[in-house]
Amino acid sequence: MFTELRTALRPALLLLLLFTLLLGLAYPFAVLGIGQALFPKQANGSLIREGDRIVGSALIGQGFAAPGYFHGRPSAAGDGYDAGASSGSNLGPTAQALADRIRDDVATARAEGVAGAVPADRVTASGSGLDPHISPANARSQVARVAAARGLAPAEAEAMVEAAVEQPTLGFLGDPVVNVLLLNRQLDARGAQSAR
Repeated sequence: MFTELRTALRPALLLLLLFTLLLGLAYPFAVLGIGQALFPKQANGSLIREGDRIVGSALIGQGFAAPGYFHGRPSAAGDGYDAGASSGSNLGPTAQALADRIRDDVATARAEGVAGAVPADRVTASGSGLDPHISPANARSQVARVAAARGLAPAEAEAMVEAAVEQPTLGFLGDPVVNVLLLNRQLDARGAQSAR
């Protein structure tokens, strides 16, 4: 009986050990090595540095509240852009809390001088709550506020937005977007007055 048990257990334990080494060590290290060799910036989080200090990631949104900065999408992640609480709000289209928040965001946009249709991504959160991008229409709707707060000509701020538009991958995958952190860093580099 023990011989039969040992005969049955030996291949099972050897397969467990083999697959643990293969899938638990070899595969993850191979993927890590390939990522570091071919895509080092992306594999390390697309971090943006200012000297020795990390100021953000091109892949994770941040909350910008001062009038001299372009603002990202509303965030439902924790207290806003909290990577540890990444998620949507899970509020449905008939939820009163969602309708109230959107109404308040539309009123804020109107108070900032947005006439006509308010861009949808200016009043709706992304699924993760951490989206670092906004639509070019959303960025353009903020030009007047940012230009006034920084003492820039609106045409100059508009030109910065147009230069910051990232086209779809391969020309057709996705929509044109503007990375809010990168655009705001360009504003700061320009030396205009700023306050986060």
